[in-house]
Amino acid sequence: MSTTPLTTPPTPLPFQISIPPSTLSTFKSKLLAAEFPDELQSSQWDMGVPLAEMKRLTKAFAEWDWRQAERELNLVPQFVTPVEVEGFGGVDVHFVWERSEVEGAVPLLFVHGSPSLPNFGFSSGIKTRGFGIAQYAETCHKLMLSLGYPQYVTQGGDWGFYITRAIGHLYPDSCMASHINMLRAPPPKFKKNPILATQHKLTSYTKAEEEGFKRTEWFAQEGRGYYMEQATKPQTLAYALTDSPVALLAWIYEKMHDWTDEYPWSDEEVFRWVAIYAFSRAGPGAAHRIYYETMHTGEGGITRDIVEGWIPKVKLGLAYNPKEISVLPATWCRTLGPVVYEAFNESGGHFYATEKPALLARDLRTMFGKGGGAYKVVKGRTFSSPPSFQTFLLLTSI
Repeated sequence: MSTTPLTTPPTPLPFQISIPPSTLSTFKSKLLAAEFPDELQSSQWDMGVPLAEMKRLTKAFAEWDWRQAERELNLVPQFVTPVEVEGFGGVDVHFVWERSEVEGAVPLLFVHGSPSLPNFGFSSGIKTRGFGIAQYAETCHKLMLSLGYPQYVTQGGDWGFYITRAIGHLYPDSCMASHINMLRAPPPKFKKNPILATQHKLTSYTKAEEEGFKRTEWFAQEGRGYYMEQATKPQTLAYALTDSPVALLAWIYEKMHDWTDEYPWSDEEVFRWVAIYAFSRAGPGAAHRIYYETMHTGEGGITRDIVEGWIPKVKLGLAYNPKEISVLPATWCRTLGPVVYEAFNESGGHFYATEKPALLARDLRTMFGKGGGAYKVVKGRTFSSPPSFQTFLLLTSI
């Protein structure tokens, strides 16, 4: 796929979030009119969000001041710009552009919190089938080119893992390095990874790796039902999540609870996350179509086998968190590409940037700073001390 930017890329327009009063009024009315199910005696989180917690959150959500949150969010430098995606036309992409004051700062694309992916946040919704991982990667790549960054580095978790990996596969002359914190990879095989396969065969699993297998198995058996629904019948689910703020709150809050390492979510954090889905441009149901499109990607598309395989030209940094939803041995994850940095954290879960921002900053500074495995990886751009980045934000699904 071409890495050539548009001849005259449009100038990004400043963006401010402004939710209509009628939308807020309807949202609050539905929260106040909510009807709740019963629950089994002694119900715990293993069955979903406990009833008492949902009642408390729903009442607090109805009393919460979105306008205050909106004012604070609008202090962040947000923009929107059209990106031409092959076969889908122009897609309006909403993103945060945090420009460094340091000359020659490295362009860093965050995909799990900085640009709003199509169908998420305040970017356009996609109305036709086939917008899969390759198209999300194309969107992000062309956004960076349009902003004047022919080379850049990426950071990703959740869908950001798959999208940044696809960027590295499709555009290796532009994506110079990636740091990822949700790791999916197969065990090494002698035919493809003889050294790693030998290490894997001769070395016993550590206690942390054994615990990682337990966590991974728990998610596969007890935490993955949402994935199958979103990947097979996203439209059916969309009716509930669009019409009912309580359904949306429960659907998202369950994951925020289960996928973290006992992170103490404040009501403010929970409500902001849920509200951005509720007030998104395409509606909360649209965000789950990425699951369907990925599972139904046809021959010739970017599949999980590709992004979970060896990508040779992109230097790689890996962060291992014990409460991630997939916790695999290092010998497996090193089959993803040329690893130049690894962090084995003693705590942390799926939402790395929220739970452990200092550790994520440490990772990036070490990996891209002087002496790091990806130092000077972007032509003409080096780090100051501490390392500096041009940062871009994209919102991805949970």
